Amino acid sequence: APEAAARVFERYDLVSAPVVNAYGQLIGRLTVDQVMDVAVESAQEDMLAQVGLEPESDLFANVWRAARNRWPWLIINLCTAFIASRVIGVFEDSIEKIVALAALMPIVASIGGNTGNQAVALTIRGLALDQIDGRNARYLVLKELGVSLANGALWGSVMGAATWLLYGRPMLGLVMAAAMVLNMVLAALIGIGIPLGLGALGRDPAMGSSILLTFVTDAGGFFIFLGLASLVLAV
Repeated sequence: APEAAARVFERYDLVSAPVVNAYGQLIGRLTVDQVMDVAVESAQEDMLAQVGLEPESDLFANVWRAARNRWPWLIINLCTAFIASRVIGVFEDSIEKIVALAALMPIVASIGGNTGNQAVALTIRGLALDQIDGRNARYLVLKELGVSLANGALWGSVMGAATWLLYGRPMLGLVMAAAMVLNMVLAALIGIGIPLGLGALGRDPAMGSSILLTFVTDAGGFFIFLGLASLVLAV
């Protein structure tokens, strides 16, 4: 397969390689520029797949067909956005009592989305290069958890302190810091789990991963932040 050849060229830093038939007879050769074309095309397809697009049917199709091809993921996105809005609706009373919650909760969701997208990108690349299997998947999960905890502790503390200074409420700052840590950990787990799960099901690991990740980090981030605020701040 072209993708397999590209992995071999990358792994062994090849410039060219012989091509033989089933009888071991030389029938040609592959060069690095040919393999690079395949690698670039594959990377571009993965980028499109993350947002639910297919290169052939979406790039050159007519308007009606292209629009129709995007309906399934738009429907999924609308459903997940509605669920996220309902999570916020559950905590309307809390938001009314502390208006600052409405201003701060997008930050929690956004930082989670960034963390998750980084984990998704690393996992998709690892799967594409056959660098991830049953032997090292556990290590990858633990490593990404460690990274998310470290980053969450650092940047959660920064945002917690900024929230305290901005609103003069130390407990609100504590809630902000804790919510960022928890949502970044959740994002890392989902960012790894979505591509691995799709791959295990025989699907393209990149297909729709960004859409699914956004749903989890948004809905999860809102629930974690507003839930902690309701408990800790007793609103």
